[in-house]
Amino acid sequence: MVAWTLVFHMIGLVFWLGSLLVVTHILALHTLEESPEARAALGRLESKLLRALAHPGAAIMVITGFILIGHDPDLLRQHWLHAKLLLVVILIALDLRVTFRARAFQEGTIEMTRGECMGLHGAIALVFTAILILALVRPFGPPRHQAGIIGSRQGAVGSLQK
Repeated sequence: MVAWTLVFHMIGLVFWLGSLLVVTHILALHTLEESPEARAALGRLESKLLRALAHPGAAIMVITGFILIGHDPDLLRQHWLHAKLLLVVILIALDLRVTFRARAFQEGTIEMTRGECMGLHGAIALVFTAILILALVRPFGPPRHQAGIIGSRQGAVGSLQK
């Protein structure tokens, strides 16, 4: 059960972060576009990516995250998870900023610059990288036991020799 939950957590990650990164890049191109037809097409693409991939991916990721913590509530005592959850909140805020700014830009009520879009792109990539480091390295957690295959073979050989 936990393995499948983790698989869906990663699928949500790919949909959410991949779509946010693509949308911010498309927004940067959109700010430079002169043609009204191309601007309309880029706006539709941005909206579809947010609605169909990014936001469902975020929902999948958050729901599976709660399920994973439910399977191991002791994780809530780990400082690396506290930092990761803070970064997830920041990522949600960045997602909302991209969504609302893109909508207002498409409606013509605000102007966006390529620099703002690429700044959002970089911030999302930076937060994403930090989340991955925290989740994979767990720098503030207790040391992990890494016996692995070599350690278990040596243990088996050692017990046979006794």
